[in-house]
Amino acid sequence: MKLKITSFAVFTSLTLLLAGIVHAAPMGAVNEPIKLAINEWTGQHISTHVVGQILERAGYKVEYVTAGYYPQMTAIRDNTVSATLEIWSSNIGEHYTKAVDSGQVEELGDLGLIPVETWMYNDAAAAACPGLPDWKALNGCVDAFAKADTFPKGRLLDYPADWGTSNVDRIKGLKMDFVSVPAGSEGALVAEIKGAEARKEPLLVMFWAPHWAHAVANLTNVALPPYQAGCHDDASVGVNPNATWDCDWERGYIKKMAWIGLKDKWPAAHAILSAYKLRNEDQIPMMNAIDQEGRKIKDVVREWVNANEAIWKPWVNAAKN
Repeated sequence: MKLKITSFAVFTSLTLLLAGIVHAAPMGAVNEPIKLAINEWTGQHISTHVVGQILERAGYKVEYVTAGYYPQMTAIRDNTVSATLEIWSSNIGEHYTKAVDSGQVEELGDLGLIPVETWMYNDAAAAACPGLPDWKALNGCVDAFAKADTFPKGRLLDYPADWGTSNVDRIKGLKMDFVSVPAGSEGALVAEIKGAEARKEPLLVMFWAPHWAHAVANLTNVALPPYQAGCHDDASVGVNPNATWDCDWERGYIKKMAWIGLKDKWPAAHAILSAYKLRNEDQIPMMNAIDQEGRKIKDVVREWVNANEAIWKPWVNAAKN
């Protein structure tokens, strides 16, 4: 009888131990924070904080790490950054390729947003340059876009310099009488869009969707020469046989990426991040609430997470069970 009790006790203890291991293993190192990269624009902050709050509700600790868009491709290789949630294929270039080739990072699939990046113009520009959206019309309307610091050439209000400078080459390749003038930040870029709209002033701008600014300014895509594979690095491809970048931006997709060790260190988090999707119609109202209404990102994101359990709870349940 004593032997049976002992055997039963051993069996029960072993069963409970194994059950604990089975339960704990999918979560991994719950006492160590998962470090999510924060880049330079509001939409990326939203994409990151949404999944950050989901991870916290799943039982993880999360740390938000300010990381430059390009420098994060190095930081993610050694878990200085554990994951980054909004990498636009159209503007990350060789930095992404180098990170993947290092063998220290892993793609986690598409985020789900539908991206567009290109030159855009407002309604005042359309009135001043009736040949638009054809890109060739712009050289006939240079005066409408010229500024004191670009005269006699027109101005293309460009992305901040640390987001990439391909438009310098694009303007040269397309033989445009324009100058790329980088904005200081996303905020400065948007402020110029709003200012031009208020003054009914023609504006040519490098911009993207999704973004809340499309709610306050009617921005139309310039019909640049269509992207062709190779036109960014092969002069023989594109409309100018002597130049590269003589085409539109490639219509890409928005990726998620993680440190290669994430799946072993935080297995359930890896599954959640892989499953995570965010739609344009989810992100844009949150961007508007933050950038236009001045609300705090944590509050705005919390409201979305609270209201959309039916979307994200299955990701968590599948990851933990």
